[in-house]
Amino acid sequence: MIRNILFDMGNVLIRFAPDVFIRRAGITDEADRDLLLREVYRSVEWVELDRGLLTDGEALVSICARLPERLHPAAEKLVTHWDRPPLPVEGMEELAEELRNAGYELYLLTNAGLRHREYWPRFSVSRLFPPERVFLSAEWKLLKPEPAFFRQALEHFGLRAEECVFIDDFPLNVEAAVRAGVRGAVFHGSAPLLRETLRAMGVREV
Repeated sequence: MIRNILFDMGNVLIRFAPDVFIRRAGITDEADRDLLLREVYRSVEWVELDRGLLTDGEALVSICARLPERLHPAAEKLVTHWDRPPLPVEGMEELAEELRNAGYELYLLTNAGLRHREYWPRFSVSRLFPPERVFLSAEWKLLKPEPAFFRQALEHFGLRAEECVFIDDFPLNVEAAVRAGVRGAVFHGSAPLLRETLRAMGVREV
């Protein structure tokens, strides 16, 4: 029986949209946009932030060393203020609340840096995922889709894999959860479609 619903964060509960963030930083030149996308969000430093190996300041020093000085203020915004204003994923807070009200236990399993503690409370959906229900990659030095990420999360929360469903927008992460014995659902950007998928898996009252 399914008792627990495990959620990814970015592009499941909240939008993580680098192109939008770069435009919000005031960058209009296409070459500059491409450069920032590559050197910030597609960088090793971004991964190391999620793994908890770098602070924001350390990551920025390394990233800015590869950027012209005129782009340093934009890079700072993209690292430390991408979440302002917050962008929810339509319909997902409502779906998560329905699941909680139906008796399911909700957990957040996310690849995110330590600044998550600062910005997550600004998203209204966070009220459904108190800190003790959050498994943050940077705190454990583990990343999805590493199998150890899911094994450690299950152990930490005291969950049985066969009683869990994991939702993520990245199929490779879902496949890793399945390999850990957790049922998985790929989120394709539609809360109604996810609702249908969960019903088909036996999740009631959604």
